[in-house]
Amino acid sequence: MASAALREELLCYICLSTYTDPVMLRFGHNFCRVCIDRVLDTKDGSGVYSCPECREEFQQRPALMRNFALCKIVKNFRENEPHQEKTSGICCTYCVDSPVSAVRSCLHCEASLCDKHLRAHSKSAEHIICDPSTSLEKRKCSVNKKILEYYCTEDAACICVPCSLIGEHNGHKMESLNEASGRKKKKLRNVLQKLITKKEATEERARSLEERRRKAQEKAAGEAERVTALCADIRRRVDDLEKKVLSEISRQEKEESLSALIHQLEIKKDKLSSKMRLHIEELCNMTDPLSFLQDPDTGVMCDPEEEEGGEDIEGHDKQPHDGDDLDVAVISHTLHTLSDVISGIRSGIYVVSPADILLDVTTASNNLLISDDLKTVTWTGEKQNRPETAERFQDYQVMSRRGFISGGYYWDVESSRSGGWTVGMCYPSMDRRGWHSLIGDNNKSWSLRRYNNNQYSVRHDKKVIQLPDKISSDRFRICLDYEAGQLSPSLHFYELCDPIRHLHTFTATFSKPPSCCIIC
Repeated sequence: MASAALREELLCYICLSTYTDPVMLRFGHNFCRVCIDRVLDTKDGSGVYSCPECREEFQQRPALMRNFALCKIVKNFRENEPHQEKTSGICCTYCVDSPVSAVRSCLHCEASLCDKHLRAHSKSAEHIICDPSTSLEKRKCSVNKKILEYYCTEDAACICVPCSLIGEHNGHKMESLNEASGRKKKKLRNVLQKLITKKEATEERARSLEERRRKAQEKAAGEAERVTALCADIRRRVDDLEKKVLSEISRQEKEESLSALIHQLEIKKDKLSSKMRLHIEELCNMTDPLSFLQDPDTGVMCDPEEEEGGEDIEGHDKQPHDGDDLDVAVISHTLHTLSDVISGIRSGIYVVSPADILLDVTTASNNLLISDDLKTVTWTGEKQNRPETAERFQDYQVMSRRGFISGGYYWDVESSRSGGWTVGMCYPSMDRRGWHSLIGDNNKSWSLRRYNNNQYSVRHDKKVIQLPDKISSDRFRICLDYEAGQLSPSLHFYELCDPIRHLHTFTATFSKPPSCCIIC
């Protein structure tokens, strides 16, 4: 039992026989040297090798290290188990007394031979010697019982000589077995090479997808962090705005306090009470005129209004005015800054990538030079030799190659630091000739324009809005909200400074997808 278990441990994973000259890969797996060399030879040229047992891959052909300890174990096992080792394979047909392993087989005799019987075997040509085999009958023709020596390419069958001369394969194209097997092996190698190439392409695709997944995860993490920071900034600004408004309300409440008026009225009430205590009412009720006039208290009494000059006490006798006591206009103005906060952070909400804007040379006027990558336009004094077509602008303008369907888009524009220019959006149906064909001078276009040495304005349908703020950056962002079914589609212009600054927003009902347009 122990011997059988040991024999299982000493079997090569490839040939399933006891190790012969065992060698070890760096993974710790052992194989016969001849077996592993044969496997690695098949991998030459593919650039990828693998362990037959664990399938671990490596780029370079591994060095084979002889396992001396295992060699000693195998040697001892063979010496202690000679009978099992000798009878483990194909046995000699003629050694009937004691089974001896065969080293060769004879196709003519249909017998397997050990070394002793092989030396005494006939050396004639009809006796074909091959590796030991247990299925020798399969190497002979089932009809003529002759050795299969040829391959019929028309019937794809191995045949003997009589079949090729007088049998059903007479006249067919024949090949020797070596030629036929070599041709098939070549085809199989080609198939194997295609499979290897396809496998490599699949592995490369898998690696590419894995890299894309990693980048997507990194981008998602970055976007999540950015959105978290953006929302935190929004909350902070709203909290600051809330504190500011509440502080303004509290300040106005203190300013409108009626405590001073109440204090003055209390003083006046006390004076009136004092006078009332002089029994004015009693004096008024006296019936004897002489007694009334002779009463000393009547001499100190006078009209309160005459005593105080007919005026209210410091003007506080008047009733407080009706209506709101707070300055709602100031509070509303403060709250309106919330819209500025929203406009200021709006540019940070765009999570899509910048739109890939390529210029359409077929629309470019002949006084504009378009770069080879179709992303840069420059005014030139030399007229370009482009054919005049209905799509081409007459003066200084070029349109993008793409329109913008439903969704949100943005793209950045880097302008020159000198001279004038205009960028914006327009319908593809905008006129290409005439004074009304310039972007912003018609109802089919919206523009941001630089002119007169660093002055800026926005323009639509010849209506100009001057931008009063000073602009120092030469980079701008155009954002388009064009969601299908949206009530208020809009076009935003930003200055790409630090922090990004909102310049203007057009709200328009786009009846069809607009395109980018540039004028130099």
